[in-house]
Amino acid sequence: HQQTFLNQLREITGINDIQVLQQALKDSNGNLELAVAFLTAKNAKVPQLEEATYYQTALPGNDRYISVGSQADTNVIDLTGDDKDDLQRAIALSLEESNRAFRETGITDEEQAISRVLEASIAENKASLKRTHPEVWSDSPNPYDRKRQDNCPVGLKNVGNTCWFSAVIQSLFNLLEFRRLVLNFNPPANAQDLPRNQKEHRNLPFMRELRYLFALLVGSKRKYVDPSRAVEILKDAFKSNDSQQQDVSEFTHKLLDWLEDAFQIKAEEERDGEKPKNPMVELFYGRFLAVGVLEGKKFENTEMFGQYPLQVNGFKDLHECLEAAMIEGEIESLHSENSAKSGQEHWFTELPPVLTFELSRFEFNQALGRPEKIHNKLEFPPILYLDRYMHKNREITRIKRDEIKRLKEYLTVLQQRLERYLSYGSGPKRFPLVDVLQYALEFASSKPVCTSPVDDLGASAPASGTLPAQTLPSTVEQQGPSSSDVPSTSPVQRSVIHKPFTQSRIPPDLPMHPAPRHITEEELSVLEGCLHRWRTEVENDTRDLQESISRIHRTIELMYSDKTMVQVPYRLHAVLVHEGQANAGHYWAYIYDHHQNRWMKYNDISVTKSTWEELERDSFGGYRNASAYCLMYINDKEQYLIQEEFNKETGQILVGMDTLPSDLRDYVKEDNKRFEKELEEWDAELAQKAQQEKLLSQIPRAPAPSPAPVQAGEPEYLEQPSRTDISKHLKEDSVQAINKALAEQEDRGPEAIMDTLLHYLKSDRVVSDVLNVCAFLSAIKLEYTRLLKLAQEDPPPECDYRLRHAIVYFIQNQAPKKIIERTLLEQFGDHNLSFDERCRNIMKVAQAKLEMIKPDEVNMEEYERWHQDYRNFRETTMFLMVGLEFFQKKSYMEALLYLIYAYQNNKELLSKGPYRGHDEELISHYRRECLL
Repeated sequence: HQQTFLNQLREITGINDIQVLQQALKDSNGNLELAVAFLTAKNAKVPQLEEATYYQTALPGNDRYISVGSQADTNVIDLTGDDKDDLQRAIALSLEESNRAFRETGITDEEQAISRVLEASIAENKASLKRTHPEVWSDSPNPYDRKRQDNCPVGLKNVGNTCWFSAVIQSLFNLLEFRRLVLNFNPPANAQDLPRNQKEHRNLPFMRELRYLFALLVGSKRKYVDPSRAVEILKDAFKSNDSQQQDVSEFTHKLLDWLEDAFQIKAEEERDGEKPKNPMVELFYGRFLAVGVLEGKKFENTEMFGQYPLQVNGFKDLHECLEAAMIEGEIESLHSENSAKSGQEHWFTELPPVLTFELSRFEFNQALGRPEKIHNKLEFPPILYLDRYMHKNREITRIKRDEIKRLKEYLTVLQQRLERYLSYGSGPKRFPLVDVLQYALEFASSKPVCTSPVDDLGASAPASGTLPAQTLPSTVEQQGPSSSDVPSTSPVQRSVIHKPFTQSRIPPDLPMHPAPRHITEEELSVLEGCLHRWRTEVENDTRDLQESISRIHRTIELMYSDKTMVQVPYRLHAVLVHEGQANAGHYWAYIYDHHQNRWMKYNDISVTKSTWEELERDSFGGYRNASAYCLMYINDKEQYLIQEEFNKETGQILVGMDTLPSDLRDYVKEDNKRFEKELEEWDAELAQKAQQEKLLSQIPRAPAPSPAPVQAGEPEYLEQPSRTDISKHLKEDSVQAINKALAEQEDRGPEAIMDTLLHYLKSDRVVSDVLNVCAFLSAIKLEYTRLLKLAQEDPPPECDYRLRHAIVYFIQNQAPKKIIERTLLEQFGDHNLSFDERCRNIMKVAQAKLEMIKPDEVNMEEYERWHQDYRNFRETTMFLMVGLEFFQKKSYMEALLYLIYAYQNNKELLSKGPYRGHDEELISHYRRECLL
């Protein structure tokens, strides 16, 4: 554990001095957060001065405007003077850095700049617009929205920045062996006798809540369950408040420690004189052998590890990260007897069945005093072969590493030679040598077509009229009569202009195109033959170099593909993804369903099918601000990890509730009964509302004037306004009063019935309810008519009615009628309308209508998609307008970034319909103008 903490401190703070790290860990009594705070506070003294220098040099009034922080004095080239060497050096440095970044990450500087600017610009809007990742999920009042469909996996509710909890717990729960261990855990018999100050009084309650949570994930009838009780125990241990995002690796460390302690108590209770075996240790912990040389002395140490940390910065795939983690220092000294160099190698001696890699995507910026996220692209395979890192294969691996090193050195030489062919020349502009020879061949083959520059001017003059003498330049100077003077062949009179500063004479006859002036046929024939031959030789050399480089790459890729190096396969089980920056973000998990052979995405309450392509896009990193943070691999040969349980008597597979112990089965049944009661109460409430509508529909009405014809496409309840649309707060006594009036006046005529009804309608409450419904119907009718008119009009180019209201957008794109209806109801049911009594009454009627909508009447997923498209449309408009503002200000680089984002978003919208977005050609035009 101490070694793990030291590794984490080194990654977080960037300090490599082991004595400083150990002292900080000792002073903080093993508390990682205090140790980090101590180290960063201690090392922040010097950067504070540098940071002050940064802001001082970045002031607009400063002559040398510098914005590279504390390294400004050493790395910045002064381009304010006239020294051309400085300019050339700056260009060379810029190209070198750009090429190095592209080689390391595969991403151009432009793409990185676009990504950084877009992330910074939409970070604030994204939190409010992205409804798929709210910080706290609110339960739908309709329990059918929360009902589990068939045997779909159960999600976990986000109870306040707990996406980290959901991602880790779901990854472990879907590991069937781990699930069995947790579900079948029985608290030790002496648990009640333990002193209150021992940590078991924290771990055992957590184990109890974790068992309950796992049982609900197995057999609950709910779409998602609430993990609040388990989360509260964890948060007390973290000593954090609800607003903080927890680190996945820190939480996983804590979780495994607690589980290890809990199982250790049980193991010690059940041991029979033997050393107790802890199933958590056997499942998640392995061992490696550290072999090295320290100041000329060799050493060997066996160490245990749980989560294996890997650096991401500077590596392109998981194998490169592992190679770097396995070798530290000068490894050549390990194979020599007399050397004072230091270094060490790590070799796995025992791999755990579940192997977890921590990808260190956060690093601490000493200058700014805060952590930053690394967005570099890092690839990882679905099947990982670890034979090359095993101690038993160390000799073979060393030979292959030496061979790969030799091949890479040779590869570097070939790439340098190829670069000379592809980028030929000594100046700042370079071209492929094949093209240079082709240009020379075309030049040699060109025939000179001579003409006078004066004739060119005459040919370009207007056909009629005479040009003013002072506006017609001439290259002929007045030097008396000469045979070299060009006679005037144009009707335009040419005047002589004297050039006092340039008295040189331009040749009178110049070729229209560059061409050799003096060359014989024999010279041309020899030169063309040489250029053809040289061009062919260069093409052959370039092709041979490219083929050699490809062969070497292929050889390196297949170096570990022989049978002896593919005996330890590990399959990717789960990928934990983080989206955001170092100080905030969102976690979710991709988990492989080993029985259905498909990937599933677990995002809080949402559990959906996924693909490897989607996982790659979200997990590899490099362009977006989402990337994998933790990888969980399992031994592909240990089938018990993912094997289903079987009934010992019948041999049939146990599924669902049958896999639970009796106490947990009872617990889940009780919870399901409570949920079924919610469904019954909801059904009863709907039935009561339907009965009320039926009673109210029996009230006779005075004949009303025929309504105006309704335009096609209006919602049904707009076409047939009815008094059945009574607000929720209608009281039972109102219904009874109306029924009583009907009963008493049954034998009387229609006039008497109307008199009695009017008598009862004098009750303020009843009259108010009826008036509220009428006002609501009138208001919603007027609003829909107004929006329909806007949707049918042809607006001028500078006015887009779709931006005024979502319903205009929906109507133009032919959204389903139910979507438009619900949107209108939500508009009038908004709580913001409660500012006065009349609006509040209409709001209550709208809310009552919303509650009366049955689950099968409106597809809520489709409803959310339509509203998400409209939010994307408004967001696209915002970026388009910002980009055009920058374009008008001639800030073309800034404008380009916004227009690129607008174009990409708009293209996705237009793929769904022609009126979903803006004019694609318009955005393309300004995007190209900015690029040029």
